Amino acid sequence: MRSRYAAFVENNVEYLLASWHPMTRPRSVETSSSTIWLGLTIKQSENGAENDSDGVVEFVARYRENGKALRLHEVSQFKKESGEWFYFDGNLVNSKKSRKSNGQSIS
Repeated sequence: MRSRYAAFVENNVEYLLASWHPMTRPRSVETSSSTIWLGLTIKQSENGAENDSDGVVEFVARYRENGKALRLHEVSQFKKESGEWFYFDGNLVNSKKSRKSNGQSIS
């Protein structure tokens, strides 16, 4: 999770794609050099230990885009295969409802 956040901070598209599960990986990921990442807070996590095959991480990422302060609040699903963790998918969280991430998740 934290490594994927760092990849967004560094605009490391290669790592983002490599750490995305093959079943849900998009063809490309768009990052923006105008996005300034301000911080990551892990709200909670479930599973994800050495003997687990899946895990869940809820996080809030703060960022600034075009001078506007924004937050991305997501519950992300991860899957472990051959000893490596992959981002599988995520649901955005807001005060009104949860919805599926648009594939530009930073998990």
